[in-house]
Amino acid sequence: MNTPQTTANPLARFLEAASKIHPNELKATLLSAAFVFVLMTAYFMLRSARDAMASDWSDAEVSFLWTINLGITLAAIMVYGFIASRVLFRWLVPGVYVFFSASFVVFYSGSAWVPDPVLIDKSFYVWLSVFALFHVSVFWSFMSDLFSREQAPRLFGFIALGASIGAIVGPLIAGLTADIISEKQLMLVSAGMLFIPLPIIFALERLKVTALGNAGHAHDPSTDTLGRNPFSGFMLFFKSPFLLGIAAFILLYVAIGSFVYFQQKNLLEEFTRVERREILAWVDLTINTLAILTAAFVTSRLATRLGMAITLAIVPVFVCIGLLALALSPILIMVLGLQVMRRAGNYAVTRPGREMLFTAVSREARFKAKPLIDVVLYRGGDAVWAWAFTGLTTIGLGLGAVAGVGAVIAAIWAFVGYVLGRHFDGLSDEQRAELREFSGDDEVQAAPVLDPSTGAPRRGQ
Repeated sequence: MNTPQTTANPLARFLEAASKIHPNELKATLLSAAFVFVLMTAYFMLRSARDAMASDWSDAEVSFLWTINLGITLAAIMVYGFIASRVLFRWLVPGVYVFFSASFVVFYSGSAWVPDPVLIDKSFYVWLSVFALFHVSVFWSFMSDLFSREQAPRLFGFIALGASIGAIVGPLIAGLTADIISEKQLMLVSAGMLFIPLPIIFALERLKVTALGNAGHAHDPSTDTLGRNPFSGFMLFFKSPFLLGIAAFILLYVAIGSFVYFQQKNLLEEFTRVERREILAWVDLTINTLAILTAAFVTSRLATRLGMAITLAIVPVFVCIGLLALALSPILIMVLGLQVMRRAGNYAVTRPGREMLFTAVSREARFKAKPLIDVVLYRGGDAVWAWAFTGLTTIGLGLGAVAGVGAVIAAIWAFVGYVLGRHFDGLSDEQRAELREFSGDDEVQAAPVLDPSTGAPRRGQ
């Protein structure tokens, strides 16, 4: 990659000093942060309303819904793989967000057609859980395709800052409007917001295609697809030890999230739904406020100076400690505090860290195998761990004992993250090229180098 040129732009100088963003990467990075900001705002306006519903239902009912969610998610991934194999790549990412926008409009309309409000609530609870993973997975796949392995440790933390800000604005809207705007009306607002990223996607695609074209790795947008086999994502996943390792890391993360979620749900039963919505909205606000400074100024330095092994292991270690504290004092404020630590650490450190791993695999693996890991395995883990929690409480274990079990799982999660990060840090250029070829692509992605004054790709790379 060419050495970035200096610039007189004070914002660019500040960001380079604070976040390691080179001036020639500024436009693409800010657009990417704006992209995920809109996505997370649209989702988090609805998240607290969804989670407030769950306290009306038993552990078994929620576990059953998570099991249904797994089946719907698996079907969605198969349909997505079929579509991804046949449509031009340039339409794949925007098409995902248009589809989910339309689905929220359908739910809003369906509330007037279906007489049973519980059926609508449970259906929306399941569908928003599908959206929660799908929209983020596709976004980070797009980011891994846009930026190189060298750029990802420097830039993904700052891009995740956009996610944290969006995750503040979303619950802030939900909390302040809890007595004014209904849950159903929020669906329409989110549906409209999902159209905002479309011009951003096309702008980033133009930057990427031109930059990679100068480097000799362009994809022709008029013919570019991801292969004709709709099941290739499954094949790429099962034959790659590296992708299997990422899957193990995510499944352990899901275990912790599920245990904390059910503990939170049960302790909120005594509150009304409006009170729950407000509490959860302000919890989301706290989480993402704390995540902002970490994502802006810590993540890139953590990944570049201490490496991926520490980056992936540090949050699980703190969660393990938090679960041990919860085991000693299983009260609501402890659960909410653990939730704040776990999710803020995930948004600012763990999620950007694990997304950096996908810069070492092929484009087809990023857009076909990655959603399988992020969405199907995630929801499969939800279902398994939900029933595990239900089983532990059914046999008489209290919240403190269950938290102790979670602490053991968190310790294993930290170990897996450390091993996976050590493997990634130790990959040579030749090994990364072999890994990309093994996962279905013999191209080694070049870093987009953009002109600092115009944001356009430099000539003569």
